Amino acid sequence: MPDAFRPVVAAARARLPEVYGARLHSAYLYGSIPRGTARVGRSDLDLLVALRAEPTDADRRTARALGTALDAEFTQIDGVGTLLYGRDRLLSDLERYDLGWFVACLCTPLLGDDLAARLPRYRPDDPPLARETNGDLDRCLPRWRERIAAAEDTEAARRPLVRFMSRHLVRTGFTLVMARWRGWTSDLHEMADAFGAHYPARAAQLRTAARYGYDPVGDLAVLRSYVDDLGPWLAGEYARVHGVKAPRPTP
Repeated sequence: MPDAFRPVVAAARARLPEVYGARLHSAYLYGSIPRGTARVGRSDLDLLVALRAEPTDADRRTARALGTALDAEFTQIDGVGTLLYGRDRLLSDLERYDLGWFVACLCTPLLGDDLAARLPRYRPDDPPLARETNGDLDRCLPRWRERIAAAEDTEAARRPLVRFMSRHLVRTGFTLVMARWRGWTSDLHEMADAFGAHYPARAAQLRTAARYGYDPVGDLAVLRSYVDDLGPWLAGEYARVHGVKAPRPTP
């Protein structure tokens, strides 16, 4: 972990038990900070928080408030993204090849008992793994269009959307070919390169998305290209190759 981000991580580690108390089971880092590739002033802090019960609206507001406070206090980061789930859901059969895999293989324990010890060993060529990790892009696209339409007409308001959607598309492209790549990674550039080896006609688009996943622009044309071109094509190809992800309960 780059030294510049150690105070940010230490603050998150100290404050999560303060705001969630006994409801907190464990917390994890993922993304560029634990990977060691974060850039000062440009990278965000990515957290996954497991609660002992399903999160409530109040829990989600707490996560947003904590993220806002950390972002305001530490200039090293550009935003905080927090995934919030109940422990039982993360360990459930339904999430075994999605959130369970994510915790076990792509997250770094921050505090609490690591749930990875209770999850299976995964193989990149397991067919359910590709289907259940990113086989729901087609269901995401209408929500993305709504978020784009609702966003303020400013570069600052669109940048987080570009970052989020870029990362989602690159991860979807990677898991489309993960079995053939025979491994996994959380580096967006590696993901895009692995995808491009099998889909050269779309390689440049995914490599650009990988760049925007780390260094986003607030360009409306980029967002429209995601929901009108790259996203629909990727959703269709994913369904053709791997099938469609099982529906999840509405939060």
